Amino acid sequence: MDIQNTQSQMRKGVLEFCILSIIRQGEVYPSDIVDKMKAANLHILEGTLYPLLTRLKNAGYLTYRWVESVSGPPRKYFIMTDIGLQFYDELEKTWNELADAVKTLTQVPKK
Repeated sequence: MDIQNTQSQMRKGVLEFCILSIIRQGEVYPSDIVDKMKAANLHILEGTLYPLLTRLKNAGYLTYRWVESVSGPPRKYFIMTDIGLQFYDELEKTWNELADAVKTLTQVPKK
């Protein structure tokens, strides 16, 4: 088995939840998402991020607004919709249940 492939698959499994967690904190520009993910040691390329943001927007979980920039083209800032917040709450519940189950299974029993 290839450990790097397994690690990559595990990260992909939580990528959407992590990105939504960032956006849930407030309106955000995609490069800010990349920076926050990198700071948490979860590296993501913009080529991965933009299709995911588009998919989440098309599902109705995100919306965006254009903001004029003095140093270049307008910027697209994303924010969660009410439906997105409901979806996030369900993901968070699932994550907490999963994390608790994994913790239970991986703890070494005390002797």
